[in-house]
Amino acid sequence: MKKILEVCVDSLASARQAIAAGADRLELCSALAVGGLTPYEALLRQIRQESDIAIRCLMRHRAGDFLYTPEEREMLRIQILSLKEAGADGFVIGCLTPEGELDQEAMKPLIEACGDKGITLHRCIDVSRDPVKTYMDAGKLGIDTVLTSGGASCCRCGQEAISGMLGLRDLENGPEVLIGAGVNAKVIEEFRQKLPAARAFHMSGKTELESGMQFRRHGVPMGIPGLDEWHIQQTDPEAVRAARMALDA
Repeated sequence: MKKILEVCVDSLASARQAIAAGADRLELCSALAVGGLTPYEALLRQIRQESDIAIRCLMRHRAGDFLYTPEEREMLRIQILSLKEAGADGFVIGCLTPEGELDQEAMKPLIEACGDKGITLHRCIDVSRDPVKTYMDAGKLGIDTVLTSGGASCCRCGQEAISGMLGLRDLENGPEVLIGAGVNAKVIEEFRQKLPAARAFHMSGKTELESGMQFRRHGVPMGIPGLDEWHIQQTDPEAVRAARMALDA
């Protein structure tokens, strides 16, 4: 099976850097500072004008939990249809019940809207009651990929659970296990040594660029107080290139 290096991007500049450095696929989103939200259709169209790289769009219309109202789920469904028309190859979705289970009934209309496009279950799995059970439930829904840190704060900490999912993938022909949270070249090397079955990784590879603003009025936050507004996060091509080399070694 093909190795996959997916890079999470939220701008045209980051997409260009990730593509040039060897990414196989982009996860397109907005607002990475809050974990990523649904991307702008216009941004997807900008990238499509330059590249035919595989792009899966994150479907998360707000920060916070993954317990969505019917109205929120309907908005996600409509957004999927719009982004699909704009050139998305797939979607990254997930809904949980109040009890922390994968909400299979809530997921079905979203999956139907995705049609024949690829589907990733996002990291709602990592805050679910039983990540391994959630992984299996995702497979039953026909989801082809699960993005996970193994139910931990980073993939290194969740390695045991990830190992179990990799075993289920191969034994049950389950979804691909896309390893994320803290991924870089060194982490890929470690996983490939300890878990040779690991072959799909998700990273942001961000670096901070100094703002070009010379005049800076401090103490007037545009959002969360304390959030750094004088640096811009962008994909570091060297980080992606090193990850590519580690995965292909």
